[in-house]
Amino acid sequence: MSRFPERIDSRRLVMRLWEDADAPALHEAIRQSLDHLRPWMDWIAGEPLTPAQRLGFVRHVRLRWEQDVEAIYGVFLDEAVIGGCGLHRRQGPGAVEIGYWIHAAHTRQGYATELSAALTTTAFADPAIERVEIHHAAGNLASAGVPRRLGFARRDLLPGADGEWVMERAAWRD
Repeated sequence: MSRFPERIDSRRLVMRLWEDADAPALHEAIRQSLDHLRPWMDWIAGEPLTPAQRLGFVRHVRLRWEQDVEAIYGVFLDEAVIGGCGLHRRQGPGAVEIGYWIHAAHTRQGYATELSAALTTTAFADPAIERVEIHHAAGNLASAGVPRRLGFARRDLLPGADGEWVMERAAWRD
């Protein structure tokens, strides 16, 4: 297992580890997106954080990257924060889960699909990773479209269940 990179570039986006200097822009992006994110993201229940708490979050996720637990990235378009994403090692050996959110003003432009493709390719660059998963809240049709467009297979089949999608290494075509 190897640590995920500090930075990932896609066609339009830069995904990089959060830095202390990003805390104010991250804070504002989340503040502007609270109503948009609240129905889908469990972590939004703790919002709004104070600026000091936001800086603490940035430092905490850097430490988790250094410990090779996960990589939580800011998503930047022309140096502006338009979301966040991550590669999380919470699905057991040989697997990672992709998480993402997009600023309310930047949805429906293909950014979540673009960053998920880049994260999937990055995950499979690690020979220990055999499976990438994307999970989303039940009813989040926009988020469900991301793994569908990328060719992930839907794992859950129960109506109303949270969405669980999986991509096996052998099936990935970046």
